[in-house]
Amino acid sequence: MDSPITDLMDEGACYERLVGWLHPGGLACPRCAEREHLAVHRRHRDPVLDYRCPSCRRVVNAFTGTLLQGTRRRPAELVLILRGVAQGAPTAKLARELGCDRKELLTLRHRLQHAAYRFGDRRRLGDPVVEADEMFQNAGEERDTAHRPVRPAASPRQQGAGARQLGQ
Repeated sequence: MDSPITDLMDEGACYERLVGWLHPGGLACPRCAEREHLAVHRRHRDPVLDYRCPSCRRVVNAFTGTLLQGTRRRPAELVLILRGVAQGAPTAKLARELGCDRKELLTLRHRLQHAAYRFGDRRRLGDPVVEADEMFQNAGEERDTAHRPVRPAASPRQQGAGARQLGQ
């Protein structure tokens, strides 16, 4: 029985989480920074609401002026995409799980990763000693010796005992 995971997620809760990530100080007009008096303009993509700014009359939503601007995806899909990108899940796997186009998803992934790289924290760590990731915990240990054959290998001019000459 196949059931898309997005059917199990609450769209309203996902939308609130996205707004919290994209606008930690609260939703504001990207043109004039008005926060207080944004009025609901349209509800055609509920829970994603369009607001009209009373100062500059621009219509905005939570995705306007962000990397997610212009996306037609539901909030639950966007949360799953962001989660998958953060976890390093392959794009093809995400596309299969969400039932969407891999190339479109790859373009979005590249935009997100470029922004993360560009705006990421580049400062040095404050401590002179830092813990290594678990991936490297066995890096300095000696391994077992490699299995070597009992008889020595034949020199390049010698042929092994089982070699045959062609034409004889």
